[in-house]
Amino acid sequence: MTTFQEELLPATRRALLHRIAVAQSEGRAPSLVAAVVRGGRAVWHGARTSVDGHGPDENVQYRIGSITKTFTAVLVLRLRDEGLLDLGDPLEKHLPGTGAGEATIAELLAHTGGLAAESPAPWWERTPGSLRPELSDVLGEQPLLHPVGRRHHYSNPGYTLLGALVEELRGAPWEEVLRLEVLEPLGLDRTAAQPQAPHAGGWAVHPWADALLPEPLEDLGRMAPAGQLWSTTGDLARFAVFLAAGDDRVLSAESVREMRTPAAPAESADVLDGSTYGLGLQIQRRDGRLFVGHSGSLPGFLANLTISVDDDVAAVVLANCTSGPVLSATGADLVRIVAEAEPRIPEPWRPLAQVESSVLELAGPWYWGTHAFVLRVAADGLVSLGPLTGAGRRARFRSNGDGTWTGLEGYYAGELLRPVRGPDGTVSHLDLGSFVFTRQPYDETSPVPGGVDPEGWRGIG
Repeated sequence: MTTFQEELLPATRRALLHRIAVAQSEGRAPSLVAAVVRGGRAVWHGARTSVDGHGPDENVQYRIGSITKTFTAVLVLRLRDEGLLDLGDPLEKHLPGTGAGEATIAELLAHTGGLAAESPAPWWERTPGSLRPELSDVLGEQPLLHPVGRRHHYSNPGYTLLGALVEELRGAPWEEVLRLEVLEPLGLDRTAAQPQAPHAGGWAVHPWADALLPEPLEDLGRMAPAGQLWSTTGDLARFAVFLAAGDDRVLSAESVREMRTPAAPAESADVLDGSTYGLGLQIQRRDGRLFVGHSGSLPGFLANLTISVDDDVAAVVLANCTSGPVLSATGADLVRIVAEAEPRIPEPWRPLAQVESSVLELAGPWYWGTHAFVLRVAADGLVSLGPLTGAGRRARFRSNGDGTWTGLEGYYAGELLRPVRGPDGTVSHLDLGSFVFTRQPYDETSPVPGGVDPEGWRGIG
């Protein structure tokens, strides 16, 4: 019988083990545990050193810090999908009197609400949540540092507000709503707000000596929706599968795709490495790969979840130290190792189940002015339009059932593609957001805006 770890080649497993061994050794982490996901399930688990005298496995809990924000974002998207709110609603509409109600729910999800990064002193990660029993204690007297909606500024209090929003609309504590609506449906029975044995202890490692100091373990109280959770590599592997594919019991594939879509401008310092933020997910382009996921930290713990949807590979890395290993780099490397050593096998090409003549008529070359494009009809029911050669605007389109198509991505996301037919019923041209695509460059038989010179194409003698 094949075990889940035997599905990767021995050389790949050794390369993965080597990578986390280097991360644990050079990062001086008391323990480090990791998992790799492919094809919808965990296919590898690795660990270095021990927790309570035993090698940690996929069931040992670590604190995951700000990965908690992704769970909170899922709850907010569920409220949206049920029609209880709109992401464009100002917070004040549903949670009045906070002093930050001008920010929209989408802006809070994307950290563009203008709020401060941290709660007022004392340092909230190392002090009891009982010191901040009310939202006003979390936000302080001046919750806004920047104009609302103008820039990305990571905010822990912003996710406290989103957790309070969930509680207000559900009429139940955030932790209870999370358990009933996300953790139980996805089978994440080792993810919780409080640690459950077996779990790692959190440590600080002396910067100049190989010595340890135990870190305090605090209940974050009101700040819980921003960073409270404990989890395991096993549970986060299952969560990664959900974030890549969706699960209709929790959120549809379309809604999790929306979470993975950039919703905030990159900070100037992040432009060079291509970092931005979606709705509860960090997004980064690294070495040509697009990664989504989230990192997390609290005193004594580091965590990272990294997903490459295109490669169908995800990685989880957890460590019990305040600082040391760069887990975002480790996670990206684990994905890269698998993606390059054992690249994804494409699905077999299959023809269309049936061919509609009205759609097939659209296939082939089209011209936007003098730019050559090609429209292709795919077996999944979508059509794609992109440059015949080279780079340029390209997108897939979904049928609206009335002869028109809606763009799904890129420049044409949400734009309407409308085939325009002549008196004889044949397609004259394509109208795409007012742009006219014709069968010939500046086809004189089509209504090209501005008209076509009646003398046609010519040379210069």
